Amino acid sequence: MNPHLKNIQLQTRRHFLKETGVGALALGALLGKETVAAPVSLPPNPMAPKAPHFPAKAKRVIYLHMTGSPPHLDLFDYKPSLVKHDGEDCPDSVLKGRTFAFTTGMPKLMGTPRKFARYGSLGTWMSDAVPNFHTVADEMCVINSVHTDQFNHAPAELLVYTGSPRSGRPSMGSWVTYGLGTENENMPGFVVLISSGVQPNGGRNSYGSGFIPSVYQGVQCRSKGDPVLYASDPKGMSRGMRRKSLDALRELNELQASELGNPETLTRIAQYELAYRMQMSVPELMDISQEPQKTLEAYGAEPGAGSFANNCLLARRLAESGVRFVQLFDWGWDFHGTGEGTGITKGLTEKCATMDKPVAALIKDLKDRGMLDETLIVWGGEFGRTPFREGRTAKSKILGRDHYPDCNSMWMAGGGVRGGFNYGKTDDLGFSIAENPVHIHDLQATIMHLLGFDHEKLTYRFQGRDYRLTDVHGKVVKPLLA
Repeated sequence: MNPHLKNIQLQTRRHFLKETGVGALALGALLGKETVAAPVSLPPNPMAPKAPHFPAKAKRVIYLHMTGSPPHLDLFDYKPSLVKHDGEDCPDSVLKGRTFAFTTGMPKLMGTPRKFARYGSLGTWMSDAVPNFHTVADEMCVINSVHTDQFNHAPAELLVYTGSPRSGRPSMGSWVTYGLGTENENMPGFVVLISSGVQPNGGRNSYGSGFIPSVYQGVQCRSKGDPVLYASDPKGMSRGMRRKSLDALRELNELQASELGNPETLTRIAQYELAYRMQMSVPELMDISQEPQKTLEAYGAEPGAGSFANNCLLARRLAESGVRFVQLFDWGWDFHGTGEGTGITKGLTEKCATMDKPVAALIKDLKDRGMLDETLIVWGGEFGRTPFREGRTAKSKILGRDHYPDCNSMWMAGGGVRGGFNYGKTDDLGFSIAENPVHIHDLQATIMHLLGFDHEKLTYRFQGRDYRLTDVHGKVVKPLLA
């Protein structure tokens, strides 16, 4: 294609603002706080705060992803009939035409070995595996009718976060920052925290920006060691020298942007400037040793550790600092029962002990600070677990469940959802949804609605068509809204 014609096609409102100088003046005021004044030719800041389509209930999101998918039938979806028929062959009618990841033949029904009871003013069912959740039942909106199209980890996780089971689409956090920008010029709009030492099943695609500018991708921060890799000044380089180097790079990038009009060049300019500012703000923000001992104990956090508890406390600090979307990934929730650590008795007890205390503390902490009403917390995995024993462990003393896309439980809290509320219902054995199904696209549409977006209108044009998080699906689940 003729380079000149391609350049014309790439022209956007941002380019117009740059050429006319209006956006340059705005960003000049923003970036002019540095030691060297910003030239008038600077492009507008792509992360500047933006207004949503309509007044939002939530200003920010903390998404807690249990990588591997917790056994919902042993946590939230109590099935007395399944307990009654424990050990019996599965009915042919529920197996016909279905494919499972690790189970073939005729599996045995498996009732939960956990003890269930009702908690909160409206009697939310929860098991003994999550005792700290019992104390925040009135803040939780539990959805027992979530379903998906995928039964393998990576495509299911990508569907949750990008709206597609295939790589290459923007993630939910990227869509949010693309639509809203950030409230803190010294921090990314989208921060990712990973515990248990393993990346998400979908890899960096689960928090990537896909085909929208990479300035909107998630920035992974670490709760142990340097918060952000490669953000520190190189050895032997002073901060003043770093500033001069960035000024030179900025001028070169501006020349390229004016010649080629590539949005990624503008992204590069913004990212260099953000990284420079982050050097001062991030280390202090990520230092949880500044927190009172009482707060550290409530979360079970330990300064210097790389734990999920530390990440929950960091999520509160990040939300408080103006970060729009905080994504926590915690590995180790694939409860097949192939070893004690993945069994739904001892293994689930031990894993939940690392999770439910800091999550309950996060809810209480946000509420005490007056932030819960404007902070949407989402908790869940990528799919559910089977109502029968996993095929490979049929003769084992350790109980486990296979992947199951048709039924799952997730919950939300704060940010405009109904607290102490239960929505949706599965059948008596937990094989299918009996009332109020909620597809993953419906969940995405609801989250975007709470942030003030019409999910059908927040789009990005790529390869000749408009894309959105919910693809061509999704509806807002209005009964969940406060």
